[in-house]
Amino acid sequence: MPDERDTPRHDGAGTSRLDEITWPVRTERLSLRPAVAADVDATWRIRRIDSVVQWLTAAPKDREEYRARFEDPGRLAKTLVVELDGEVIGDLMLAIEDAWAQAEVADRARGVQAELGWCIDPAYGGRGYATEAVRALVRLCFEDLGLRRLTANCFADNVSSWRLMERLGMRRELHTRRESLHRSGEWLDGLGYALLADEWRG
Repeated sequence: MPDERDTPRHDGAGTSRLDEITWPVRTERLSLRPAVAADVDATWRIRRIDSVVQWLTAAPKDREEYRARFEDPGRLAKTLVVELDGEVIGDLMLAIEDAWAQAEVADRARGVQAELGWCIDPAYGGRGYATEAVRALVRLCFEDLGLRRLTANCFADNVSSWRLMERLGMRRELHTRRESLHRSGEWLDGLGYALLADEWRG
């Protein structure tokens, strides 16, 4: 369940590009749509579960602290919610960003890639919902938004998350050793995955 919504990043094309999408995006069983402020309680219910919060970037101490973070315009603009039969069962991050480029070609690297993240209610685990939701997000990124590269990161101990990345065909590009400080005080390994549009298309 990588979640890097609060990590500083390049100033890319921004999330206004999500306005180009016709919402909601439907899969066989799920519906994806941009998050709104009214989703705060549904997402807070999931994000306060111990098995979920242990992997998230931040662990707000109460609903009010979480609400302030969730409703931050920059964060809200890159958050999608996942619904099953009208009930929110998780949320996704789509953070469009610039690729690194040399100065002379930097304009061609603006808004060409994205970092993905996800957080799904464990009560719905084991039924393929997370894979279905993130697969739809990947398709949206490559087909609808025309992005060229996607990335996702997690703690190496977050096995369910990196296994999901591999089910989606993402490549492991990075394995850091004791590079990430967990709130438990322990330094943990980190993993980074990526997928290019031409790899996805096969």
